[in-house]
Amino acid sequence: MLQHGALLERLLAGSFICQITDEDGFRHLSNEQTQQDINHYLRPLNRRLVCNDDNSVYFLAYHELNKTAREHLSSQFTLTAQSLLPLLEWLQLVQETLGRDSALTAGDTIKLQEFVLRTEDNQSLRQRLNQLAADRFFNSQSDALDNQVKLIFRRLKEHGYLLQPHTDRQYYIVTGKIDHLIDVIRFIRDEEHLPVEDTPMQDELI
Repeated sequence: MLQHGALLERLLAGSFICQITDEDGFRHLSNEQTQQDINHYLRPLNRRLVCNDDNSVYFLAYHELNKTAREHLSSQFTLTAQSLLPLLEWLQLVQETLGRDSALTAGDTIKLQEFVLRTEDNQSLRQRLNQLAADRFFNSQSDALDNQVKLIFRRLKEHGYLLQPHTDRQYYIVTGKIDHLIDVIRFIRDEEHLPVEDTPMQDELI
């Protein structure tokens, strides 16, 4: 398992591996023999390698839902739920601002300046962005639109939803973690009946 050591460390630390964040690692994880080897190693740790329905991102799940696993998942779910609404609003805002017909998915590119310019020209979008930036998940203290957008995108990069290939160029690539997020939103809407409102834009999004 030595050849997969670095990948295992990242997965056990909670990383999501996709073609955008780690093309080589993603290719290795797409190999059936590698999956079997990793799952064999992870079994004593009560972990297993899983991917989403679109096979665009790999991450770890529990093999058996024992008491420890349930407690950890409950804590993790609470954190996810707290960030869910601002993330959902951001997804809708990007889709509406950039005139996209479908939700963001891994590999999509967002140009920061284009997003800022289109938001500036629309009072409704600007107001929604102000409210989003002030949410505790982003916690912006600035009233300047440009600063608010930069903070939001920086926070999303820190949480693994976006990748910035060049620090001196203001464009971002969506990672596979967004695909996982949308799967979580669908699960909550369909199975848990939690308060994720059913608006036309959200129906289009998820």
